[in-house]
Amino acid sequence: MIQRFCFGTMVPTDTVVQSITPAEGPVPLLTPDGDGWLYRMAPTDVVYGLGETLRGINKRGWHYTSFCSDDPNHTEDKVSLYGAHNFFVVDGGQGHRFGVFVDFGGRVDYDIGYTRTDTLRFAVAEPNYDLYLITGETVPEICTQFRRLVGRSYIPPRWAFGLGQSRWGYKNAEDIRAVVRGYRENHLPLDAVYLDIDYMQDYADFTVNPQRFPDLAALAKELKAQGIRLVPIIDAGIKKDEANPVCREGLEKGYYCTKEDGTPFVGAVWPGEAYFADFLRPEVRRWFGRQYKVLLDAGVEGFWNDMNEPAIFYTPEHLAQVIDAIGSFKGRKMDLEDYFSFKNLSGSLSNSMQDYASFYHEVKGQKVRHDRIHNLYGYNMTRAASEAFAELRPNHRTLIFSRASCIGAHRYGGIWLGDNNAWWSHLLQNLRQMPGVQMSGFLFSGADLSGFGCDTTPDLVLRWLEFGIFTPLMRNHSALGTRNQEYYRFPEHLDAIRRMLRLRYALLPYLYSEFVKAALSDGMYFRPLAFDYPEDPQASQVEDQLLLGEGLMVAPVTTQNATGRYVYLPEGMKMLRLRSVEDYDSCLLPAGHHYLPCGLNEVLLFIRPGHILPVASPADCTDQLDTEHLTLWHYLPDGPASYRMYTDDGLTTDYDRPEHWRILQCDGE
Repeated sequence: MIQRFCFGTMVPTDTVVQSITPAEGPVPLLTPDGDGWLYRMAPTDVVYGLGETLRGINKRGWHYTSFCSDDPNHTEDKVSLYGAHNFFVVDGGQGHRFGVFVDFGGRVDYDIGYTRTDTLRFAVAEPNYDLYLITGETVPEICTQFRRLVGRSYIPPRWAFGLGQSRWGYKNAEDIRAVVRGYRENHLPLDAVYLDIDYMQDYADFTVNPQRFPDLAALAKELKAQGIRLVPIIDAGIKKDEANPVCREGLEKGYYCTKEDGTPFVGAVWPGEAYFADFLRPEVRRWFGRQYKVLLDAGVEGFWNDMNEPAIFYTPEHLAQVIDAIGSFKGRKMDLEDYFSFKNLSGSLSNSMQDYASFYHEVKGQKVRHDRIHNLYGYNMTRAASEAFAELRPNHRTLIFSRASCIGAHRYGGIWLGDNNAWWSHLLQNLRQMPGVQMSGFLFSGADLSGFGCDTTPDLVLRWLEFGIFTPLMRNHSALGTRNQEYYRFPEHLDAIRRMLRLRYALLPYLYSEFVKAALSDGMYFRPLAFDYPEDPQASQVEDQLLLGEGLMVAPVTTQNATGRYVYLPEGMKMLRLRSVEDYDSCLLPAGHHYLPCGLNEVLLFIRPGHILPVASPADCTDQLDTEHLTLWHYLPDGPASYRMYTDDGLTTDYDRPEHWRILQCDGE
């Protein structure tokens, strides 16, 4: 059951797609507490959700702030990341499970056993929001009700499930060709190469540097002939340059966010000073979305939206204040307090709350200050692109995913988990974040494999890949100035890497099918063990294993130098110790705790009883994948079973046609 409670006059978010009549009377289960709500937790209560956050799958013991944040340093002390996902579920056992969704575009703070271990408290920045309370018998049932409330998840083209190679620093067309040669000559599968900001002219959106990329259309055509797509980045800030037709048209039509006096707001990002489109206005979304056409016409079929929290390096006004403050130290002898004040001045420039409170949007004719609806910005940038693609490429899927997001954006695109680091802790963080973002509707998601910042190591590359082969978005991405980490650059482990990449493609009939099933049924592709084994008290303690689709469990190794790991099985399963799709051992394991050896070149995969796993022959790209001739891996202790597999052309949007489904029968022999 879903109950809606309305407080004040909410700025519309367009997050909810179901019409729920507001309830009267007090909110069940929650107690008003000043400007927020309070719930007393039992010692055994588990709290799931909040999407893209740090720490464990169980969110107890920390505090979180829902406010899209451009902060690449994902250390345990942080409370905000790039996404703002205001849905959580309290699981207190049979008859005591409920979900909460706060429909609000600004800041929401959560204290989940941080101040007091028995107290969950959340507070909304202003008393103008809708609160939804969702009850059900199981946590998956509550999550499905919520997902139906906010609408079906985005489904990308099937080629987007292949490997993507990315790096900030591919500076010209020959760099791209060299990367493709590296993959093809080493017989490594590849489906996409990503273009970071280097392809643009002076970092201006919807431009291409003619010296570095003299014929982008020809390059896109050349790569597509090899089964590879180009995927360029688009940033939120539009370079302040009236000679640029996009910038000029936005100014002439009044499409940018403004300062309080009505003049265009200016903030600096990669191109220097920039304007910011007012994505909350439908006409601005349509205008901005149609700018993608110049790249679509060049043969581009996918994009990634970035810097759309929005990230602001500085504003001219704030910069002037900081420069004046720094100047005041000239000639002074600084004591320790002065030194730290001086040191912090430049750091105060980026993504400042002062700046976020200094510009405005127009929402249904009303002027609204940005910080009140901050979390809606990246969402509506992705929406602008998606709505344009539906018009410019009707009935065709275009890849789009974003850094910043809030719930609602899941209908229009996917997300990646932002600028992580090449740390083992971030591999584990990748795994732990997946259930939360999936609960919030972002099924097409993944982290930067091998780590974006810092220098990776060969063993981390391989171990991260051994989890990445299961994530919907599988992209190797790294930062300028870090060690090159394309998969062909690790000769010592090249054979193992090749085998793992081929395994990903062999498993795609299952992975793609389970993804689409989850999207069409408002379910989850990844789930914590406790979601399927609610009566097993040990299942909720497992934070480094995930259920994948209806029939698999994954348990990656996330510790450096480990040659195995402990695994908990809520029921007996068939374990596959895979070195490749052709080379593996299998054995039946009973329920319980097991220590399992797992070499650096191996991945552990578990088939649940009564389930079938369709496996294809590996291919160099998804376009070459044969989904007709399949091998069926299985664990059928109780006799024959079937698998309902989804298969389509991977490009068009007629997802619901019955002919997309095939029934695969297996007698268990």
